[in-house]
Amino acid sequence: MKAHVYVTLKASVLDPQGQTIHNALRKLGFNDVDAVRQGKYFALSLADSLSAEAARAAVERIAREVLTNPVIEEFSYKLEE
Repeated sequence: MKAHVYVTLKASVLDPQGQTIHNALRKLGFNDVDAVRQGKYFALSLADSLSAEAARAAVERIAREVLTNPVIEEFSYKLEE
């Protein structure tokens, strides 16, 4: 089983890297992009023996305790068999 974890800054946190990317896109003529928020992506390979419920619990704990700074970041994930 695989887990795809996406970590992004909370909406209330300024994103200077996203703003820099947005400015670069505008300079390159991509004027239809209204905003850019950057983040991190993690691909986790989980033991096949885990149930879907156990996998969800493990991924949520890993994301909450290891992959994110809960003060400024939030996460989402998808499980794939």
